[in-house]
Amino acid sequence: MDRVTSIPRRLEQRAAEHPDRPFALEVGGRELTYGEFQAEALQWAAALRGIGIEPGDRVVTMTTPSITAFSAWIGMAWLGAVDTACNTDYRGRMLAYLLANSGAKAVLVESQWVDRLAEVADRTPALETVIVVGDEGVDGDHPWRVMSTTELLRDVKPEDDLEAPAVWDTAMMIYTSGTTGPSKGVLIPWGQQYENTVGVIPADDLDADDCYYSPFPMFHGSGRIPLCLMTASGGRFVLPGQFSPTRYWEDIRSYGCTTTGFVGAMSLFLFSQPPSDDDADNPLKRAIMLPVIPQYRDFEERFGVKLRTCYAMTEVAPPFGTDWDITDPRSCGQVRPGFDVRLVDEHDFQVPSGEVGELIVRHQDPWTLNQGYFGMRDKTADAWRNGWFHTGDAFRRDEAGDYFFVDRIKDAIRRRGENISSFEVEALVNAHPGVAETAAIAVPSEWGEDDVKICVVPAEGADVTEEQLVRDLISTMPRFMVPRYVEFVEALAKTEATHRVKKVELRRDALNDRTWDREAAGIEVPK
Repeated sequence: MDRVTSIPRRLEQRAAEHPDRPFALEVGGRELTYGEFQAEALQWAAALRGIGIEPGDRVVTMTTPSITAFSAWIGMAWLGAVDTACNTDYRGRMLAYLLANSGAKAVLVESQWVDRLAEVADRTPALETVIVVGDEGVDGDHPWRVMSTTELLRDVKPEDDLEAPAVWDTAMMIYTSGTTGPSKGVLIPWGQQYENTVGVIPADDLDADDCYYSPFPMFHGSGRIPLCLMTASGGRFVLPGQFSPTRYWEDIRSYGCTTTGFVGAMSLFLFSQPPSDDDADNPLKRAIMLPVIPQYRDFEERFGVKLRTCYAMTEVAPPFGTDWDITDPRSCGQVRPGFDVRLVDEHDFQVPSGEVGELIVRHQDPWTLNQGYFGMRDKTADAWRNGWFHTGDAFRRDEAGDYFFVDRIKDAIRRRGENISSFEVEALVNAHPGVAETAAIAVPSEWGEDDVKICVVPAEGADVTEEQLVRDLISTMPRFMVPRYVEFVEALAKTEATHRVKKVELRRDALNDRTWDREAAGIEVPK
C-alpha cells in the first residue's frame, strides 16, 4: 500500500485479486469476502445516488459497528458523499447541533435511535431522508422520507461508472470536542486516514493471515482503523458490536484474532478480570495500547501479547510512536517518518528540550493532515496558523528524542476513550432551572483518564440536591457526559481581565469533602 492510492481504490484491487478471501465478519452475524464487500459498497453508492445523494452531501451515520455501517461508508466514498459520524449517545441539543451544523441531507440510523431524531425534527431543516438499519422502517408520521436499508438496497445493482476517491478526497467527518465553543466537524482526507492506519499498527508488520478485533464505535477514529488496516495487509477484521471484558478472550480465540487495540480503560478492565491458567493461550500477537498502563509488562506476560503506543487526535494522524518494546510507559515515542513537530510557546517560538510547550505538527506529504473544520473558517485558520497545526496539547521532549504528554492546554476531558467538551457539559448543566452557573473539570479516575466533575452555583431560591440534579441530567445528556462528581459552591472564582473561571483553582482541591459522588450514591446511568 502506498501513500498515493486511497484505501477504497486499494480495497477494489484486493477484491479483484482475491474475491473469495474473508474480509469482514460480525460476531454472531454476517460474513463477507473481499469481493462481496466491494459489491455491497458499490450497491450502497448506487442506492444513495438513487435517492438524490450527490458528491459533497453529508450523510450522518448513527450506528453500531457492523458490516452494513462499513459498506455504507465505502459506498459513500465512491459516490463522493461524506460519512458524518455521530456519537450514538447524542440526543437533544447536541444531536440537533450536529445535524444542523453538518447540513446533513440524510441519516443512516438504527431503529432504537429514530425517536431522538423526531425530538429535534424542527431544528434539522436540511434533513430529507432517514434510512433505518434493518428490514423494517418505523411507524408514525415524520417530516422526512423514511425507509429501511432493505428497502433502499432492494433490486439495486452495484454502480460501475464511478471514479475511485483520491487521497485528497474527504474520507469522513468526525466531530471533536469543543473547548471554547461547540464541537467542530473535522474533515479527514483519505491521505490522513492512511497515516492514521499505519501510525497505529505498521502495515509491514501484518500479512494476509492477520485478523483485527475491533470493539470500537464508528464515531471514533479507532473504529474506522480495522477496514483500512486489513485492506493494507490483505487480512480480515472482526466486529463484536461493543467491548465486553467477559467475552473478549472467547472472541479472540474463536475468530483467530491476531491484532487489536486497547483504548482508554479497556486495558485495566481486562487486567482486572480474575486470572486464568490459560490467559496466554490465545492467538493475539500484538496490540496498540492508549494510554499505556503501569502494569503493561505484566499485561504482556499474562496475555502473551506485544504492545506499542502512539499519540494521535482526530485532526492529526500519529506523529509519534514506539516500537514493539515499550521502555517508558510515560512516553508517546519518537517522531514518525514524514512528520515535522515542534514544541512552542504562546507565540509559536520553539522551546528548548526539557521544557513544556504546545505541540504543533505538519507533514512532508500533502493530504496527510486534516482539511479543516467544516463551516468554521476562523477556527480552521486559528488552528493552522503559521503553517502548522496547533494541537492544543502540552508536551516535553527529552534529549533522546522521546515525547511526553504533559497536559491539555485546551480545556477538554477524556473519560474512558471519549473526548468530552467542558463547554458542552456546562451548557447542558446551565440549562437546568436549578442552576445559575457551572464549571466542568476533569478529575483523575481510578480506571485511568478522567471522570467529570461539575462545580455548580445554584440558582437563587433553588432547592435542588446533587442527586436530583444528576438524575435530571441523565435524561438530557449523552451518558458518557453525565457528571460523576458534583460540588455546590457559592461562586466561581474568575480572572479580572477576561472573567474566565479559574479552573486551576477548582482542580487544586477537586475531590474535597464537599464533593458528592454519583457512584458512591449508587446512581447508574442507563445504557
